Amino acid sequence: MSLAHDLEALAIDIAQDAGALARSRRAEGVDIAATKSALADIVTLADREVEALVRARLAEARPDDGFLGEETGAERGSSDVTWVIDPIDGTVNYAYGIPQYAVSVAAVIGEPAPELWEAVAAAVYAPATGELFHASRGGGAWLGDRRIEVNAEVGPAGALLATGFGYDPATHAGDLARVARVMPMSRDLRRAGAASLDLAYVAAGRLDGYFERGLAPWDHAAGALLVTEAGGSFEFVAGDDAQPRPLVVASSPVIFDRLLTAALDGED
Repeated sequence: MSLAHDLEALAIDIAQDAGALARSRRAEGVDIAATKSALADIVTLADREVEALVRARLAEARPDDGFLGEETGAERGSSDVTWVIDPIDGTVNYAYGIPQYAVSVAAVIGEPAPELWEAVAAAVYAPATGELFHASRGGGAWLGDRRIEVNAEVGPAGALLATGFGYDPATHAGDLARVARVMPMSRDLRRAGAASLDLAYVAAGRLDGYFERGLAPWDHAAGALLVTEAGGSFEFVAGDDAQPRPLVVASSPVIFDRLLTAALDGED
């Protein structure tokens, strides 16, 4: 078995264990531990507990690997592998009892930065539905034991797209302007609140495309591999002085260039 398959198997196992813990804590009730970048950007006690579980499992199974997690930051390892973790993607949904949340686990090789790394294994587990999306480099993308692919065609009504908005109110005008540019190619737009699942849904053909500015690395590390292994296109556009928030675009190849152009047009 290859390293990528070994890492995929571990990602699956850990994501499911972490998801079971998140689901049980949700049933018990959610306590808000803190806010992060903005008042609307929250972290729950469950986020921290789930990330602690993931870290403990990885430390036992692969002690030489690095770690990049939403709640506890980054640690370089002595191996070339870094695990990029979102313990509960969709925390606001989770806190409100909306079942659109997931555990996102990715293993990447190289520098622990999205523009530099190569993702080699991924698992996105949705505890509320029991759906497990997973992939390994060169091994395809899967929903459970069923191989998945992006949509090969987009109908005349337009593409079903998804996006998200930043928590900082100062970014909302730009986000809404981006939506206005994209809508002419869209039959409708979804805003579900969990980027890892949006990307998984692109991989599974449930969405034709997804775009968003301001995602953190753990938001898209696993989902990006799902999309590309499902035959889709994915682009990470790093931020700069003019536009510090990075842009992520993922879709079926048949609409990718048009979606990327629409998401970027009009920006400085």
